[in-house]
Amino acid sequence: MVPLRVLTLIMTGHGSPSVVVLEPIEETTGQVSRIIPIWVGTAEAAQLGVAIEHAKLPRPLTHDLFLDALTNLDASVAHVLIHGVRKQTFFAKLVLKQGSRLIELDARPTDALALAIRQQAPLYITEEVLEQASFPYIFKTPKDEEVELQQFHSFLDDLKPEDFLDE
Repeated sequence: MVPLRVLTLIMTGHGSPSVVVLEPIEETTGQVSRIIPIWVGTAEAAQLGVAIEHAKLPRPLTHDLFLDALTNLDASVAHVLIHGVRKQTFFAKLVLKQGSRLIELDARPTDALALAIRQQAPLYITEEVLEQASFPYIFKTPKDEEVELQQFHSFLDDLKPEDFLDE
């Protein structure tokens, strides 16, 4: 199992799919990592957005109700495992912990993620699904303005009028 985190949630307008982007929590090789985009509907994106932002609403949403029921049954979300993908459909297990007992539930990844994020439970993906459904992502490092300015001054110091002559 490879640990994951939510990199971002891209919400689109009504009727267009949104996307939650996950990434492995691992050492990147150079500036390249892998991302796992999961296309989601508008309602699912809204639920994920509420969870990611830790928004508190005046009335409980379905996921809040579910977590309240779990708490009252002395259970909690142990972790989420994304274990399968067929075409663009991902499959997840919501793993609950009640005492020493682990309970695996088949779940849509969006529901499992929304619950796990609310309880700060770990997210995982199998190595096979990571390999099958991820894409390379190149991180650009922010430029250090001071270093860039020093390099420019060094360039100017070495510049001579004859550098502009066409030979």
